[in-house]
Amino acid sequence: MGRLARKRKHKGDKPMKEKYRTKRKTKDIDEVHNDMKPDNAQNLLKQDIDFDRPGFGQFYCIHCAKYFISEPAIKEHFKGKPHKKRIKALKVEPYTQAEAERAAGMGSYVAPKPVEVSTQPLSTGMDLET
Repeated sequence: MGRLARKRKHKGDKPMKEKYRTKRKTKDIDEVHNDMKPDNAQNLLKQDIDFDRPGFGQFYCIHCAKYFISEPAIKEHFKGKPHKKRIKALKVEPYTQAEAERAAGMGSYVAPKPVEVSTQPLSTGMDLET
């Protein structure tokens, strides 16, 4: 009797596991659209000093929902591919309940409107004097 071959039942599961893993989960697109509203954006960009966050919470990218350790680091992030991909994803209007109802046959299809999104302005420096 020869050896039995492995069954390989979970081969190819890695992308699904990574998709649903919450260890490094960032905000979803609709949450970021909510953060991009002017009043919420000002609160996120002008945060109080928090010693538990990278860069004391002073260097935050609204679009990617990430903190950075310094101004050069966030400037380099703005030039990178992940940030540009996130900006492109944010240019489509977020999915709403009304759109879900139209997709279910309770209305006619209306194409999502494009949203104007540009990279956030960068404040000059950080005030650590308290």
